[in-house]
Amino acid sequence: MKVTDVKTYLVHPGVGKNWLLIKIDTDEGIHGWGEAYTQADRDRSIEVMVHEMAEYLKGRSPFNIKHFTQVMYLDFAGKRGAMEFYCALSGMEHALWDIVGKKLNTPVYNLLGGACRDKIRVYANGWSAGARTPEALSEKAADVLKKGFSALKFDPFPSPWRTHISKYEEQMAVENVRAVRQTVGPDVDILVEVHRRLAPQHAIRVARMIEEFKPFWYEEPASARNVDCLAEVRRNINIPVVTGEELYTKTEFREVFEKQAADILNPDICNCGGILELKEIAAMAEPYCVVMSPHNYNSTTIGLAASLNLTAHIPNFLILEYFVNFQPVTDEVAVKPFKVENGYIKIPEGPGLGLEIDEAALAKFPYKHFPKRNIRQFGDEGP
Repeated sequence: MKVTDVKTYLVHPGVGKNWLLIKIDTDEGIHGWGEAYTQADRDRSIEVMVHEMAEYLKGRSPFNIKHFTQVMYLDFAGKRGAMEFYCALSGMEHALWDIVGKKLNTPVYNLLGGACRDKIRVYANGWSAGARTPEALSEKAADVLKKGFSALKFDPFPSPWRTHISKYEEQMAVENVRAVRQTVGPDVDILVEVHRRLAPQHAIRVARMIEEFKPFWYEEPASARNVDCLAEVRRNINIPVVTGEELYTKTEFREVFEKQAADILNPDICNCGGILELKEIAAMAEPYCVVMSPHNYNSTTIGLAASLNLTAHIPNFLILEYFVNFQPVTDEVAVKPFKVENGYIKIPEGPGLGLEIDEAALAKFPYKHFPKRNIRQFGDEGP
């Protein structure tokens, strides 16, 4: 079996960002689907990277997944990894696994060593867009509960992403967390997102103020690009610390383990290097008593399918991200999309990744450029 072609589809879901789906064809008529992580304004550059790398995949066996990812890093990238490279590589890697699973007529998790669980707990994200006050967040949080989720994540900080913030912004974050906790009650898990923006002094002060609301975790309070800062935050608070979505490959996670900077890791399967790379990161985490909760700011189609197969297998899994605002378009382009039931998704049973895409339906959601983001000046923060 040989790879014959690589196609890409930029899909506009109406909110957030364009998705980038990848289809790889073979000479035996078996195809595989993958998904590359994207960001608004960088989606087309990632698509170009896929097509550049595709020239080195055509004519090769889809079974040699590890060899392909290694030579792409060593020879194509010249050991100079970047976001666009790792996103493209991850999506192509998913599609190769999908092909192999279909050829062998088994789910990908069986190829990894089998399943450790038959359903995956998910938390809701993407529900709080546009909510800028405690009252608005409360109203939207109540809607999440009606969808059956038992965990939800949001960023309570009102400011643009700045390292140093005002006391007003700190207090607003506290009030937003308070409001959501009062709305959802004591049994629903609240996951607090910080987007790696804060200096330790702010991250620590806010964490201590919101401890009374019993957050499930404190995600990226400081950037993992300065692991010492992140470790300082973890040592001084009583909420589990998450990091990982800005790191690529197991090499970049080494220092996080060595300095005991996090309790939970959230690498993204669509940009960390793919399914096998995330499996290896999870294996590294086990001896350090660190659990895995993959980041999943991707569609609820192929990115979710890849994440479900991986999380079904790894023993040190905690919870998986799920973007509720992407679901409407998923329901139109996916053949038999995954369903959330009481906060869980059953693991796929079909061969490969266990999800097919209706290519004709993709044409209904062509690429659209999102409006330019509001890049605020320093000093614009505050009430």
